[in-house]
Amino acid sequence: MELDFERCYRAVDSRDGRFDGWFYTAVTSTGIYCRPSCPAVTPKPENVRFHPSAASAQRAGFRACRRCRPDAAPGSPEWDVRADVVGRAMRLISDGVVDRAGVPGLASRLGYTERHLHRMLTAELGAGPLALARAQRAQTARILIETTDLGLAEIAFAAGFGSVRQFNDTIREVFGAVPSALRKPRRGPAPEAGAIHLRLAYRPPLHAESLMEFLALRAVPGVEEADTTTYRRALRLPHGSATVELTPTPGYVAALLRLSDVRDLSPAVARCRRLLDLDADPVAVDAALAEDEALAAAVAKEPGVRVPRSVDSFEMAVRAVIGQQISVAAARKVLSRLVPAGGDQLTPFPGPQEVLALPDEAFGMPAARRDTIRALASAVAAGELDLDPGADREEAVRGLTRLPGVGPWTAGYVAMRGVGDPDSFLPTDLGVRRGAKALGLPDDPKALDARAARWAPWRSYALIRLWRQA
Repeated sequence: MELDFERCYRAVDSRDGRFDGWFYTAVTSTGIYCRPSCPAVTPKPENVRFHPSAASAQRAGFRACRRCRPDAAPGSPEWDVRADVVGRAMRLISDGVVDRAGVPGLASRLGYTERHLHRMLTAELGAGPLALARAQRAQTARILIETTDLGLAEIAFAAGFGSVRQFNDTIREVFGAVPSALRKPRRGPAPEAGAIHLRLAYRPPLHAESLMEFLALRAVPGVEEADTTTYRRALRLPHGSATVELTPTPGYVAALLRLSDVRDLSPAVARCRRLLDLDADPVAVDAALAEDEALAAAVAKEPGVRVPRSVDSFEMAVRAVIGQQISVAAARKVLSRLVPAGGDQLTPFPGPQEVLALPDEAFGMPAARRDTIRALASAVAAGELDLDPGADREEAVRGLTRLPGVGPWTAGYVAMRGVGDPDSFLPTDLGVRRGAKALGLPDDPKALDARAARWAPWRSYALIRLWRQA
């Protein structure tokens, strides 16, 4: 979004929550930065500066408003749409790559020098990768301070800070208070060890029913559980495993995380947000789709339908390969055979190396499909195929289709749900064609694909709506 002063100021004056995460309002007379929807008195225009990121505002010397919590605003929906280097970098930073591998690791993943990457991010966001990661660390630290009984030194290193002094200085600069001042007296019983309760913000509307129905229908026994209100699953994270419970409510999604290592808080939150598509701009998406008279009624009836994505792109690729030519119920049964027995506990889906170690009889599928899954696991394990959120989407699709047994449908499905492409479309899918026919759209794949061109760049959202019609 281009930061046009008049447009931004009108959004602030009307307290328009749709712009939360798009930009941040810094007030020179108070030294505070806020979300556009902050309920405080609208500042005078001459005292306002607009920033494209929280990190940019912090770098300019502003501290976060304690009332509207701008550091906890939904992420910019721009990073889902954009497939360029800046968009890929932002998705990787939110997943904690800078904390784990540093700026050199981030630059290497993107194929650019550190200097050039810093220049691109600063030009777009007013801050380089270190400052962007620092802003995220501050938010992670605040969550841990407010929701756990961990010592402040433990929180400093769990949030990714290099020292307690760096932690103290950052918290003081960002929030205008020492870390201990953010820890409010807690009433009632002590929190469960390892459990973290938090609220995941989103831009309304959110059609929670469609999300829960979609995930429940495809839940893999042993990995996931879902009903009409809550989704639970095991996560494989950089430092260990975890479980999460996600319950959509008006205004936010309630999340209960149980982490084996608190250093995984940031990537766990990022993956949960990605799974439920919480950083989308549903008003913009619905407005674009409603311009097609065939979709207008469906959009009006169910506003805020999101694209259910994934917490693990390799897992999603395996699911796509297995589900190519069988029913959803049959695919769930086959997938459950790949999951190690965990008793009553949910277990993360096996990673590439674990899949490669499975004996032939564990797959329970034709040999050709088993060979495809092993080829997929080998490519991901060797680093020859990148399916992470920061991957080049076009290269990921090309890499998938080079594998034996992977065609356009499978690659497109992985692009949509695994890599996070908002503009993927599957015109040959039987459910899509049935949904199109129900709405009076052409059900011939070539004609339907041509009609779908008018839905760009939101064809993934149109696809979900067609599935619902089917």
